This record gives sequence, structure tokens and C-alpha cells, in this order.
Amino acid sequence: MMKQWKGKPDVIVAGAGFAGAVAAREMAEAGKQVLVLEKRDHIGGNMYEEENEAGIRIHVYGPHIFHTNDEKVFHYIRQFGQWDTYEHRVKGKIKEKEVPIPFNFTSLEALFPMEQAKKLEAKLHRTFSGKTRVTVLELMEHTDQEIAELGQFVFDNVFKGYTAKQWGMPVLQVDRSVISRVPVVLGRDDRYFGDRYQLMPTEGYTKIFENMLRHKNIVCQTGVDVMDLLTLQPDGTMRFDGELFDGIFIYTGMPDVLQNCFGFLPLSFFASGI
Repeated sequence: MMKQWKGKPDVIVAGAGFAGAVAAREMAEAGKQVLVLEKRDHIGGNMYEEENEAGIRIHVYGPHIFHTNDEKVFHYIRQFGQWDTYEHRVKGKIKEKEVPIPFNFTSLEALFPMEQAKKLEAKLHRTFSGKTRVTVLELMEHTDQEIAELGQFVFDNVFKGYTAKQWGMPVLQVDRSVISRVPVVLGRDDRYFGDRYQLMPTEGYTKIFENMLRHKNIVCQTGVDVMDLLTLQPDGTMRFDGELFDGIFIYTGMPDVLQNCFGFLPLSFFASGI
């Protein structure tokens, strides 16, 4: 494995997903010699795509849509490939009716008597003046009974079953921040995301990662678990593949995997810039 690398890298990046690929590219652009090690047999992390037997690109780990409000991020990602504007729209079946998800005023009017729906819409506009989206928890925990009841309705019919299925546990055991990931829209915007920039890569995400990692200062190796090669010494130094490594180590995997390997991580491990 190490024979593919000539000399000693300045930077070792664990993971070739978005975080790892961006970190590697930025370090390479700064003149650093970068070694990227990816545990899986492909780059791209959970954004990885491959073609099936019919030549159709498949999102192996579930569908992903690139969306951001940050203009700097938008311009940065565009340099690595062509992108198409794409605004995702979703409908769900609630009480035998197909309505927009996230829940919005169109959903409200389809599921409630029109007079009640209009009254709720006016109250929501007054209560959350200036807002276009609110969390379901904001509605459920509101002091106004009608708003709280609407929040409970949305929670029971939109969030409860889906969240339990997605996370594989009863919804009450899921962290509150997860429950609020999909908002309630105070209007008729039926887009799943409200971000300014919403894109899909013309040639797929894998091509974007290939372009990002294509740099004279980057060597990327897949099928290599960095934890098999990395050891932290009692004195705070690090050894990589048996040799002392005093460069920069960027870890983009799951934090608990790192901690399970090393046990309690001393502050010096982070303060050293590794």
C-alpha cells in the first residue's frame, strides 16, 4: 500500500467524502503533499454514485441533493464540474390525500375545512411574522392551543412514523434536533428545501469527487482503514505505518470510531493541530 506513496506526506486525510476531499484539495492548493486514505473501496462517501446494468446512475447510499445559501460554497463547488439547477418537490399521502411535504398552507387546506384552514393561516402569519418556515416543535410547544394542536397533527401525520423508521427507534428516543430537520412552511412554497442554490451534478457526484481529488499533490488510496496504520503514543506523538509522523492529520470519519481506537483523547491531541 505505502509503495504507492513516494516520500513522506505533509498531510494525511482520513476519508474521501466531501469533508475529506475539500480538506485535501485545499491543502494541496497550499502546496502540501497530501495522502488521502478511504476505508471504503470508492471515493465520494455517502454521495457515491455508480451506474447500474441499464446505464442509469444510482445513488448507492440514498438520494442526495446539493443545496446551500452560501454563495462562496456555491462558486467553490462549481469549479469541479457541471451542475444543473434542480428544485426537489415531495408529496406525501395523509388521510388518503396527496399533499406537499414539508407541510404548507396547501397541505393545510387539503386536510382541514377551508374556514378553519384560513383562520389558522392568518394566525400563523400574525404569530410568526417575518418567518417563512418554523419547526414542528415551535408549533407543538406554543401557548396558543390551536397552533399547538396543528403542530401535534403535523407531528403525528408527517414526522412520527417516518422518523421512527429512519432512525430505527421510537420517536421519543430521537434527539429533538432531528425532529425539527424538516420544517413547516408558512406559505405555499412547495420546494423541499428553501435554499438559494439547489443543484444536481450533470455527470454525477462521483465525477465531482474525481475532479476534486485530481491534483499533482494528492494521492488517494481506497480500501485502506487509517486506523490500521495510525497509533498515538503515550508522549502525544503519532506513528503512521510504524514511522513517526509529525505532519497534519485530518480525520473526517465518525468521531466515536476515533475515540474507540484511542480511548480518551487528550487535549494535546487537538491543540497540536493534528
